[in-house]
Amino acid sequence: MSLRDKVAVTGIGETAYRRGATRSSTELQLEAALLAIADAGLAPREIDGIIPIGITGAPAEELATNLGVAELRYSALTPMGGASSIAAIQTAAAAISAGLCNHVLIAAGRNVTSGARAGVRIHQMPQFHLVTEFELPLGAIAPAQLYAPMARRHMELFGTTSEQLGEIAVTVRGHALLNDNALMKKPITLADHQGSRMIADPFRLLDCSLESDGGAAFVISAADQALDMPQPRVLVSGIAEGHPDSPSAITQRPDMTRLGIAKGAPRAFAMAGVTPADIQVAEIYDCFTWVVLCQLEDMGFCGKGEGGAFVQGGRLRLGGALPVNTHGGLLSQAHMLGLNHVVELVRQLRHQADRRQVQGVQLGLATGYGDLGDGAIAIMRRG
Repeated sequence: MSLRDKVAVTGIGETAYRRGATRSSTELQLEAALLAIADAGLAPREIDGIIPIGITGAPAEELATNLGVAELRYSALTPMGGASSIAAIQTAAAAISAGLCNHVLIAAGRNVTSGARAGVRIHQMPQFHLVTEFELPLGAIAPAQLYAPMARRHMELFGTTSEQLGEIAVTVRGHALLNDNALMKKPITLADHQGSRMIADPFRLLDCSLESDGGAAFVISAADQALDMPQPRVLVSGIAEGHPDSPSAITQRPDMTRLGIAKGAPRAFAMAGVTPADIQVAEIYDCFTWVVLCQLEDMGFCGKGEGGAFVQGGRLRLGGALPVNTHGGLLSQAHMLGLNHVVELVRQLRHQADRRQVQGVQLGLATGYGDLGDGAIAIMRRG
């Protein structure tokens, strides 16, 4: 059974993003959830499925209690780090198509800037015991340290340069300047990128995503029910997840430059009946600049090793051939585990993105990247 066009994203919501929030991650998650439910034209009691995202925030039962859900018929977890929110769309689509529920809330909340930072939190995740044999003894504990060897290997094999990574950082910062709900409001140049301090070679400060607080959520509903809901219908036409080759330790893989999305993307494009050339806007998970470049290759927008040249010349900017991360992404809007990528894609396909709107867009995609190379992709269309 194909999941093509079986479900739609019917509601989206996000809080203001900031640093140093005074409310808990659960409160932020609930605020975003209520906004998404209202945007879908639903009452909280009508939600009958919940998939919470991330290691912060509340479990499904706590959300159901606080929201006043009448009957929670389905709940799940998709523990794939930054790929979790896209993987949750696939899980929700399968559950709805099977008749298990009608409206699935997918929500996350984060208050991290006043607590433990990423290098500490990441080791609360059970899958990260896999780095303890090879990476941890060398002092690699933070995401930048764990993923830097992948980028360095790509540079050694294909000649990718730091300046090409900088093009991605500069591009998404420009988009963030058009987004009132973005943390980063100072323009940057390629010279600024090259002058920013080294974090974990080859990642400079401006290659790295933000630490930020806030909440984001969206509602997945059966496609036929979405016809009677208030917002323009955004159908999920292709959806897939993929996992990297073994072993799980990044530095021990025969190919560190191929991510799990390389396996999932062909299935998603085949399900949707489109090709990368048909995509008009892409919201690509950008925990680090190189992860954007690598996903572009692995999804088939260009060949392996050609990503450096592909991202140059304004191709990824608004008005370019493939606008990427029109909201500013994790690099310049906020780090919301990729839920903000889904929210932005839906806004683009509804034609509600204001100054950053891609004109006439009908088809786009959002991706997730998580943990040690997991990937997920959702291809959506205005329907």
